[in-house]
This record gives sequence, C-alpha cells and structure tokens, in this order.
Amino acid sequence: MVALVQSSTTLPYMIFSLAAGALADNFDRRRIMLTAQLLMVCVSAFLAFLTYAGEMTPWTLLGLTFLIGCGWALHDPSWQASMGDILPREHLPSAVALNGMSYNLMRSIGPAIGGIIVATAGAAFAFLFNVFCYFALIAALLRWKAVRARQALPREAFGSAMAAGFRYVLLSPNLLKVMCRSFVFGLTVVVILALLPLVAREQVKGTAVIYGVTLGFFGLGAICGALLIGRVREVLSNEWVIRGAFFILAISCFFRAWSEHVGLSCLLFMPAGAAWIQSFSLFNVTVQLSAPRWVVGRALSLYQTATYGGMAAGSWLWGELADVQGVSGALLVRQLVLVIGGLMGILLRQPDFETLNLDPTNKFTEPTLQLDLRPRSGPIMVMVRLSCRSERSRLAHNNYLNFSTNF
Repeated sequence: MVALVQSSTTLPYMIFSLAAGALADNFDRRRIMLTAQLLMVCVSAFLAFLTYAGEMTPWTLLGLTFLIGCGWALHDPSWQASMGDILPREHLPSAVALNGMSYNLMRSIGPAIGGIIVATAGAAFAFLFNVFCYFALIAALLRWKAVRARQALPREAFGSAMAAGFRYVLLSPNLLKVMCRSFVFGLTVVVILALLPLVAREQVKGTAVIYGVTLGFFGLGAICGALLIGRVREVLSNEWVIRGAFFILAISCFFRAWSEHVGLSCLLFMPAGAAWIQSFSLFNVTVQLSAPRWVVGRALSLYQTATYGGMAAGSWLWGELADVQGVSGALLVRQLVLVIGGLMGILLRQPDFETLNLDPTNKFTEPTLQLDLRPRSGPIMVMVRLSCRSERSRLAHNNYLNFSTNF
C-alpha cells in the first residue's frame, strides 16, 4: 500500500501524457499550466480537509494522489516544451539540468520540512502547507508574458495530432532508444521513492523525520549531480553517462540492502541522487534535440509515458516483492535489473548531442541538383512519374490522386 502511492502519482503520466502533449503543441502552454495548477490546488485542499476531518482512508488517499498526478501529467509536457520556446537550441542541455537541479533542491529541502511538520503538527497541516506552495508557481505563471510564435499552419485536430506524434516517435530511432532505456530506468529507480518509508521505519528504526532527512540527502546528491553535468559530459559520452548511472544505482542498492545505520544510508543515497538527475536530464535533452518544435510536446509526453509507466509498474512490482521477500530482498533483485539495464546500451546506444538529426529515420541526404538553381531562378514545377505493372496501374493512380490531394 505504501508503494502504491508512487503508482497512483505516476500512472496518470502513462494514461494522459500523450493527450497533454497534443494540447501543448496546439494551444497556449501558459494557460495549460495554469489550468493544471488550479486543478491540483483544488484536489490538495480537499485532501487536507478530509485528513483534518478524520475521513481519510488508504484508498481515498490513493484516489486523490491519482488526481494530483493527472494535474502534473497535464502540466509537465507544456512546462518542458516551454524551455525550447524561451532559449536557443544550444542552451537547452544547461536549461534542462538547471530545471532538474531546482526540482531536486526542493526535493532535498521539502521532505525534511514535511517530516518535521508531520511529526510536530500532523499530516493535515502538512497537506494544508502543500496547498499554499502551489500559489508561488501560479503567481509566476500569471506574471510570465510569453511571446507566442506566429503559427504558419492551422491547428491540428486533437485525434490526428496524437496519432501524428505517435507516428513520429515510432519512426525515430533516437527517440525509441530513449523510451526503452528510460522505461527500464524508471522501473528500477522508483524503488528508492516507493520503499524508502519502509526502509526508514523497518531497517533503521526511524520516524517521519528520518524519512525526510534521508530523502533530503537523495535530493542533495541530485543537486551535486546537476552541478557536475557539464564536466561529466566533457569526459564521458552520453551512453557511458547512462551506463554509469545504472551501475552506480546497482552498487548503492547492494550496500543499502544490508545497511541498518542512518548515517550510512544517507551517504548511500547521495550518489543515487546524482545518478538520477544525470540520467533523466540526459534523456530529456535527447528527446528535445531529436524532435522539431511542431511535435516536441508530444515527443516529451511519450517519453514521460515510458518513464512514468515504468515507475508506476515498478512501484507495484517492488511493493509486491517487498511483501514476499522483505525490503532487503526487493533491493537485491532491483540491483540485478539495474545491471541488465546498463548492459542494454550494447544494443540501444544513446546518441551524442552532436550527432542528432531531426529527420526521423536519420537517412535524409540533400540531393545533388543537375541544374544551376538559385533563389531567384523562379517557380519550379515538380513532376512525379509512376511506373508500375498494368494490373496495379489503377491502384497506383488512385493512390497518387489521394497523395496529391492530401499534399
């Protein structure tokens, strides 16, 4: 039941993320983010009210956290895609790393504060405090005057927009590699968040404060990892950054499964946090650089579908395994899966940023022209000549007419 809290938060990404990506590519991203934030404020306020009234049950908690996850699933594609609207392409890797660092800075501070609030004032006040935290981001979005680029093409229909985004990802080798690796990474790394309450309570015999402090060290490690992203990528290729993250997490898991000391547990979570931010920021940048602006929201949403789908499945899987084998057994099994995920790079090597090509199949080459054509040469007529067997001539002619009409 504890692990299912992570499933209820991440499952909406798997279900609704593609639709949110289609909205991000066709509507005002700032308004979408404001709508998502207002939804989460309302659900969080209801969560605080039910807890204060003593009416909260485990399944009600899971249902409300699922709704909050729906809000984040709507918010994140627009949030991630907006970075490319603000900054030029060459600054995207640093921007994504900075965004991850700010997120994990709050990850290091927030859980510690939350643990103290729960221990001193109770869970209801912690949920109420969370409600007011949304207003800072809402105020920032209201003050942000985004410059909207002029749309040269008409808005896509909602259904066809989702289908187009799905087709683009299926035809992009770079994106498919990211999806596969991020799914396995999410499947394994989520055990840190899913089982950490049990680790804090059962293995180190701690309280809510110990849980918050331990998760705070995980966030602190993520901040250090974000600060070192530039230097690490100067030394290692993208593939070795991903492999290193898998192996570091595997080693951390191995020692973490046997540790019963609070200080050692905190230290083990720091390299895990660094590996977390290094991998997810690299995946995110690869997706943004592998997709043109007209489809970047949908590409990011499908990446999040793979990642958070892995997290949702992993939260349930590791929770079930912890019930059968104990927390230490679940951590040891996860270690083996992490090693396999690192070795997947032999077949699914992550591309370096310098080699990325926005063409989906990476096979386009500019044709050699037989004529000396210049920008002022005048109108050009393109002719298509079809040669086919007589029995297929009618079908080919009809297909050509359909293609010409659609084009």
